[in-house]
Amino acid sequence: MGALIDGESRPRLESWLAGATGATRVSVADEGTLGGGAISLNLAVTLDIDGGPKAGRHACVLRAQPGGGAAVSGMKASISKAQEFAVLRAAFGAGVAAPEPIAACGDPAVLGADFYIMRRAEGIGAGHKVVKADQPQRGLARELGRQLGRLHQAGPDTPGLEDLPVPASSPALDCVHAYRDWLGDLALRDAVLAWGLRWLEIHAPPPGDLVLCHRDYRTGNYLVKDGGLTAILDWEFAGFSDPMEDLGWFCARSWRFGRHDREAGGLAGREDFYAGYEETSGRRVDPQAVAYWETAAYMRWAAIAVLQGRRHTSGEEPSLELALTGRMLPEIEWDLLRHIHGLGMTTSAPAAVGAEPPGDADEERVA
Repeated sequence: MGALIDGESRPRLESWLAGATGATRVSVADEGTLGGGAISLNLAVTLDIDGGPKAGRHACVLRAQPGGGAAVSGMKASISKAQEFAVLRAAFGAGVAAPEPIAACGDPAVLGADFYIMRRAEGIGAGHKVVKADQPQRGLARELGRQLGRLHQAGPDTPGLEDLPVPASSPALDCVHAYRDWLGDLALRDAVLAWGLRWLEIHAPPPGDLVLCHRDYRTGNYLVKDGGLTAILDWEFAGFSDPMEDLGWFCARSWRFGRHDREAGGLAGREDFYAGYEETSGRRVDPQAVAYWETAAYMRWAAIAVLQGRRHTSGEEPSLELALTGRMLPEIEWDLLRHIHGLGMTTSAPAAVGAEPPGDADEERVA
């Protein structure tokens, strides 16, 4: 995309921000690109606002849509920035620890891309650092459950979310169809992926409650400072779905960063995460449905890995990070097989979640 904020675009951005915030003048300091996030461009900016309700200095993040828009190599990778801003506003208004949304812009004349600005939060986000504590982080796991329960209070009737699409049939089957589309002919040529897709079709739960889901709620997508949660990030996949989808994604082995003894995001046991969720959500956790959505999590992550790898190998976006993500497919498939084996071939009942397939569970895994 090139430099988003330069000598030509900065005055346009500052003028637009003054109008959006009710200020007499706004100056913007660009502090560079922030790490993390494979879909959106994140810039650290500081706003000096004169006049209006937000007068003062604010450390913020400008999140912009990449030049390619929302479609990435055949996958609708994210909602639009306008939709993402609406989700963030709904979450923040519901008391979720989401960064405060400041303003959103859909006028390409300002920066050449859709973007929004939110308040910057402090903390550590790297998953391998978050999970390294010697003792289980039970309080953090419980708080993340509480936060998710608050988010799931929102649904299709929540004001401001009218533009978010609603699943056409059932959330589960819609996901299966999407994964198959993303994978293309690999869904037929790869035996593990074909089996996983068929398993998900057979065991798909019937449609139930639809809630606003984060859909990437996991360790690595929140910030922690001094052992406490400061912000939940990366809302670009949000949408309406089965509430158990978020719980299954959070507990998937892929996001434990080596702490597989702590099934809730590498932090603690599931019981702490589930208990926090039940405190605020107004519903009970359905372990059978969570087990289904954890299976779906491995399929979804496998499909994303394939597509990210293609972005690199096609020459569309040469990137070591994307190349390494593509090479994770065998590991993700092994996690999928491990998980389905634990559930049993003919039932979706989570009788032995985490059970190992035959053979040495500690053998070296293909990467």
